[in-house]
Amino acid sequence: MLNYYQIAVISWLAIVFPIAAAADTVCFNCHKKETFSGKVVHQPLAQGKCSACHNPHVARFKGLLEEEGSALCFSCHGKEQEAFKQGMVHQPVRSGQCLVCHEPHSSSRNGLLKDQLSAACFGCHDKLPQKFQYTHNPYSKGQCYSCHRPHQSVYGQLLKDEPDKVCLSCHKSQDLQKGHVNYPGNLRNCLSCHNPHGSGRKGIVRAVLHAPFAQGCKECHDKGKIQGGTQNCLRCHEAVATGMLARHSHLTGKGKNKCMACHSPHAGNDKSLLKGSQLQVCRGCHNDTIARYEDRLYRHPKAKEGLCMTCHEVHGSNRVAMLRGDGNAICTRCHETQGKFTHPVGEKVVDVRTGLMVTCISCHLPMGSDFKYELIYSGSKDLCIQCHKRY
Repeated sequence: MLNYYQIAVISWLAIVFPIAAAADTVCFNCHKKETFSGKVVHQPLAQGKCSACHNPHVARFKGLLEEEGSALCFSCHGKEQEAFKQGMVHQPVRSGQCLVCHEPHSSSRNGLLKDQLSAACFGCHDKLPQKFQYTHNPYSKGQCYSCHRPHQSVYGQLLKDEPDKVCLSCHKSQDLQKGHVNYPGNLRNCLSCHNPHGSGRKGIVRAVLHAPFAQGCKECHDKGKIQGGTQNCLRCHEAVATGMLARHSHLTGKGKNKCMACHSPHAGNDKSLLKGSQLQVCRGCHNDTIARYEDRLYRHPKAKEGLCMTCHEVHGSNRVAMLRGDGNAICTRCHETQGKFTHPVGEKVVDVRTGLMVTCISCHLPMGSDFKYELIYSGSKDLCIQCHKRY
């Protein structure tokens, strides 16, 4: 047990030689200094201030960290914390996973990156091909940052600027005009024809061409002028009109042609000619809804993958939320046994709160929930007493 004199000496040493300034003589007695060295060293470590992040005695978090995840990083990087709340925020940033991309102590790369930037990107975006038959030059060099911001952006897909402006920051309009003979007006809407990463076609033109576009422009254009709006598309796509005239419809969008809110008139990555992935297209209008659920603890796999069309009609429906069927019909396509041995559902079972029939979505919220099985309330009691009240 320490006596009074020993306690006094230790206290004096703590004042004269603070722990933060003694990292070289204390921390590295056990931790090999060379494992914390590199081309770029985190500033607190370079200054010997290990205690800026770690408690030398005891802490609530693994590694004796003072805080966990981004809460620790933002204790110093306050300006970044405010900036990262604006617009579209990259998922790792949003969920406080700074160490997915960054090393906490030192790195051979600027920004304390764990790996080459493209390798870090492909670590999560593993469904993207790493190369194409014809690959966009920045993409082939792993220069994702040429077009995208890594943390947040006010533009979709974390772009640095509006899509056309990003393209024209490297590709000068006067040079491009040679490959776009008779293009009506100034070059614009680059992504309606080109895949920004790569393609099996020359000029990184998207894989599937719209039939009229493949045959020439006259079917939809007349001397450089667009012939019409949505009705122009429905001349060929008559079946779509039925859905668009339903009670809940996607017959909306900016500009004259409503179809072009979601579809490219020229080329796409698949036969649907969507302007991007399902999630990207839906987020264009429904960003607030998607943002509300995307960080929930429990999400239906299809919602997590952004496959909105699995459950929702894309053009129109007479059902709420443009669902493909009622809350039972949709779910039992995959969950065939539900309602047969679990909680009763169907037309004979009435939800006392609404007077409507009980369906799977009376209790489950597939878009996302903080309760297991995507329940709307805790399944231990709170959910049940919504209907089964005590009297």
